[in-house]
Amino acid sequence: MTDALAVFNAGSSSLKFSVFTARGLQPLLHGLIDGLGSAPHLVLKAPDGAVLAEQRWGAAPQGGGAAESAHDADREHDEALAALLALMPTHLRGHTLTAVGHRIVHGGARFTAPVRLTEDVVAELAALTPLAPLHQPHNLSPVAALARLMPDLPQVGCFDTAFHTTNPPVAQRFALPRALHDAGVRRYGFHGLSYEYIATQLPAVDAWAAQGRTIVLHLGNGASACALHGGRSVASSMGFTALDGLMMGTRTGSLDAGVLLWLMDERGMGARQIEHLLYSESGLLGVSGISSDMRTLLASDRPEAREAVALYTYRIQREVGSLAAALGGLDALVFTAGIGEHAAPVREAVCQGLTWLGVRLDEAANAGASGLPDGQSARISVPGSPVTVWVVPTDEEGMIARHTRRLALPQFEPAAAASA
Repeated sequence: MTDALAVFNAGSSSLKFSVFTARGLQPLLHGLIDGLGSAPHLVLKAPDGAVLAEQRWGAAPQGGGAAESAHDADREHDEALAALLALMPTHLRGHTLTAVGHRIVHGGARFTAPVRLTEDVVAELAALTPLAPLHQPHNLSPVAALARLMPDLPQVGCFDTAFHTTNPPVAQRFALPRALHDAGVRRYGFHGLSYEYIATQLPAVDAWAAQGRTIVLHLGNGASACALHGGRSVASSMGFTALDGLMMGTRTGSLDAGVLLWLMDERGMGARQIEHLLYSESGLLGVSGISSDMRTLLASDRPEAREAVALYTYRIQREVGSLAAALGGLDALVFTAGIGEHAAPVREAVCQGLTWLGVRLDEAANAGASGLPDGQSARISVPGSPVTVWVVPTDEEGMIARHTRRLALPQFEPAAAASA
């Protein structure tokens, strides 16, 4: 058979996509549609990065009211996906798209595992928008667009929150009135698809870490940490939203709620202004005043850049200490995602502050562990270190592809193929 499946990861103005064979999940295509809302630009690439096709077109004209704006957004997503679907067949080498998986940030308390996306399920997920207002509507937009364009195409939703539903109740609560907890104000945790993928890789990387107490550091433009015990999430640095915990590229991480009251009282800031400050003007960008890109800051000799990097690594060290307490000790530490996989100086600085936990970094191994071949992991702790330290590349899209195949195309699952 020549079936293929696609993975979509939609943001506020962009749509990342990858296409895999259903049998074997081998990559066929990947690319990006960016500029949604302004000047859409589609780039389609081969697995080796070679550009196969490129297309630009004008944005939908903007209407005057909210209903018209929503209609314009729907039309633009329809147009963008129609352009992508028209280009794909030429480059799919005889494969036919037969299912799509979506990254959806919030599954709430109900959706604790990937699910087929029906009209009723999408309505339930849309109702969670107040819990993730900057992510949920954009994650769901291509779901609706595909339902209009290809109503018979199976779609699967995979949730960043689902992996953390194994956290014990005490790890999910805030010290707020019970009625607020019951209304959904609790710690959910995010980046779950990345952590789930790492958990599936640990048995082959480090069997002891897979069975024991491991902290995974997902360090990218968004950053978080997760405590795994036996491969299951027991605590996370992120909470009610994707703002909590570690300092990030443009997000604050943990912040005294009193600061928000001060901003409202003393600066007269409203909710949307504060939202923009916390999500888009803070973190590495806000502290340095230079850039949110760790590569730029590491290459800079300005004191503001050094201060931003120092604060970033300090906050990671503090969070690791907290998660180690939740685990009752630590057996392994894993770095993953863009910064975690590629920034050796950040890994070194973090590990230097964790010697009290038993972390012993091998500086030469650390220096050689950046930019590893696809899928290859590396140990960067010295032999005999009480805590083993690893660089393990993550693959959220691959994780979504696995779930999509299992739910929408089960005939291609390895066990099914073997028994066929």
